[in-house]
Amino acid sequence: MEHTLFVIAKLFTTALALVIAYQAYRGYQRHGTQLMLYVALGFALIGLGGLLEGALFELLQVTIFQAGFVAALVAAGGMLSILYALYAPNP
Repeated sequence: MEHTLFVIAKLFTTALALVIAYQAYRGYQRHGTQLMLYVALGFALIGLGGLLEGALFELLQVTIFQAGFVAALVAAGGMLSILYALYAPNP
């Protein structure tokens, strides 16, 4: 039962991140602000990082440490993308 709740929580978190990424991408399309594209990329990476962790652990049978490490790297890349969007000069 605990495993099922964990999977549900991961899927819910991934779905939220991807909805935010989609909305940010729509904002980019609507206004043409390139920084919104970095926000969209960042949230997509954060969401996919969590999904990737589960896929690596469940499907490829890597250790939880390895799966978590890869997911943390992907999520960190997403956070760096969002951070760039927040601090980059507005073109």
